[in-house]
Amino acid sequence: MKSNTLLNALLAAVVSFGLVGFAQAQNAKVGSLQIENAYTRATVPGQMAAGGFMKIENKGGVDLLVSASSPVAGEVQLHEMAMEGNVMKMRQVKDIPVPAGGAVELKPGGLHLMFMSIKAPLTAGETVPVKLKFAKAGEVEVKFPVNAMGAHGGAMKH
Repeated sequence: MKSNTLLNALLAAVVSFGLVGFAQAQNAKVGSLQIENAYTRATVPGQMAAGGFMKIENKGGVDLLVSASSPVAGEVQLHEMAMEGNVMKMRQVKDIPVPAGGAVELKPGGLHLMFMSIKAPLTAGETVPVKLKFAKAGEVEVKFPVNAMGAHGGAMKH
């Protein structure tokens, strides 16, 4: 058992050193839901949209992410990327299911938040407040760190 703990600590240290220069990912909890590793990416002047990413773990019954909002954007939509034939398409979805006793990951190329009509460029190192609303667990505010454009796979193009 002790060797597993040591190994986990060592892996955590290696991962931490690999992420030097990234804003600290924020976690939050509401009801039986834990929001982990939330982040968005820096934008350039004139860029009107940006993605938001996180992992939502659920220790309780089925829940739904039904909406999100942020003062930095005119609107925050729930989106998914999916293959239609040979073309990757993005579309808005009504909600994002969070399975009972499971997790859902919002990540580039899959489910994600879409900050629309961004009011000012998002700058690496700052944090963006985002209010998430779940059907059962209710509302929670999560601080999304803004990572540099190259972080976690580069800038999302929409």
